[in-house]
Amino acid sequence: MTDEEIRSTVLRLLSDIAPEADLASIEPNVNIRDQLDIDSMDFLNFVIAVDKELHVDIPERDYPKLATLDACMVYLSERLKAAGRARPTD
Repeated sequence: MTDEEIRSTVLRLLSDIAPEADLASIEPNVNIRDQLDIDSMDFLNFVIAVDKELHVDIPERDYPKLATLDACMVYLSERLKAAGRARPTD
């Protein structure tokens, strides 16, 4: 999975959680919860959706590592590489 595929998946899953949000204007280094005005349960639902979609086990202690879009990208890319399911961006 390329970085672009990971990003696209993350944004799609966020749109499921916050359908009214304009994800095109999301700032990559600003807290997702603050930008999308989602609560802790919505964020938990997002993490569960990422786990199911990408088959990446995300322990609760790692939830803060998903706070921003860029942080999600780094974390998920590393986890997918470790599982042998990531490939470099073309």
